[in-house]
Amino acid sequence: MPDFSTLALFAAASLVLTATPGPDMLLIASRSVSQGQGAGFLTYAGIALGTYCHALAAALGLSQLIATVPVAYEIVRWAGCAYLLYLAWKTLRSQAIDFSPSSSLKRLSLRRIFGEGLLTNLLNPKMALFVLALFPQFIRPENGAMIVQTLVLATVLNGIGFLVNGAVILLGGQLRTRLSAPARFKRLPQYLLATVFAGLACRLALGARN
Repeated sequence: MPDFSTLALFAAASLVLTATPGPDMLLIASRSVSQGQGAGFLTYAGIALGTYCHALAAALGLSQLIATVPVAYEIVRWAGCAYLLYLAWKTLRSQAIDFSPSSSLKRLSLRRIFGEGLLTNLLNPKMALFVLALFPQFIRPENGAMIVQTLVLATVLNGIGFLVNGAVILLGGQLRTRLSAPARFKRLPQYLLATVFAGLACRLALGARN
């Protein structure tokens, strides 16, 4: 188990990293505005589980494979791009959401919302490389089993992420309740969310490996 000073330093680093707007925050904010606060928190739950998976993969050496074998990295990267573009297409084809305070927050199934957050995180090879680069700096052999230390660090990262993204979710939910779109703008949330998915796909496709 990492000592207190190590955890405090890691928590500070996690706060800086999670407070910097990125794909996860953008996805969470979009879900919160288009589907409500419950969907935002559920999306974050999927992303948090994905972080645990990446942390375990790093501890078991799987992330090292992505870092050192170009083909493995490319497979994950293009699978992630294809999945995000599929989500954009599905979003555009979905039924318009009534963007008003009385509209239902559960127009998408809980499984779908959670699963999209999880898979979006898992199919981002840069998340694997991020965990592989950051976590080893805070792991010490004398502090116990590497897997235990990795899971503790992942829990700290997810806890900080929950606080930061929780604020984003609450803000997005408040924004949603203040909006009441005319009939011709009822598909605006779909267009915005589809743009987010397509933008994340382009970012993943065009981004440099490092």
